[in-house]
Amino acid sequence: MITVLRIGHRISRDKRITTHVALVARAFGADKIIIDTKDNKIEDNVRSICARFGGDFEIESGVDKKKIIKEWGGVIVHLTMYGEKLNKSIDEIDKNKDLLIIIGAEKVPPQIYEMADFNVSVGNQPHSEVAALAVFLDRYNMGSWNEKQFNGKIEILPSNKGKKVVSKDK
Repeated sequence: MITVLRIGHRISRDKRITTHVALVARAFGADKIIIDTKDNKIEDNVRSICARFGGDFEIESGVDKKKIIKEWGGVIVHLTMYGEKLNKSIDEIDKNKDLLIIIGAEKVPPQIYEMADFNVSVGNQPHSEVAALAVFLDRYNMGSWNEKQFNGKIEILPSNKGKKVVSKDK
């Protein structure tokens, strides 16, 4: 199981980017996202996308991040530009254990660096946590996310030109 923990979510400022983190998590192979700040609107938006586009992705907000981290029984990866390079870390992560990926919205408390098994950087330059999550999940899942079948009410068909959308609503 792959779970993304979004910490430091600020409702007034981060709603769009946190939604994008959730959508990337879903599309790139994670099973769940948990957000430390309670945000019913993001929960509703992500559940609506899952209802239309399919998949078993879960979302929960308003969780105690320290409790989640302390009680996690698998591997904990914190994505940060200050970590070890992705290419060095990725092969060391035990894929037979559940994975918790921590992504910050605001400055991440120093304790998170200590609590993580791996502090991984997807490049040592400032950029989007959405990009970091996408690249990390792609490498971790070795691209398998791209073949996943979501079996939703709406399916986008690959097309070189134009938009091909199949609606399975009855």
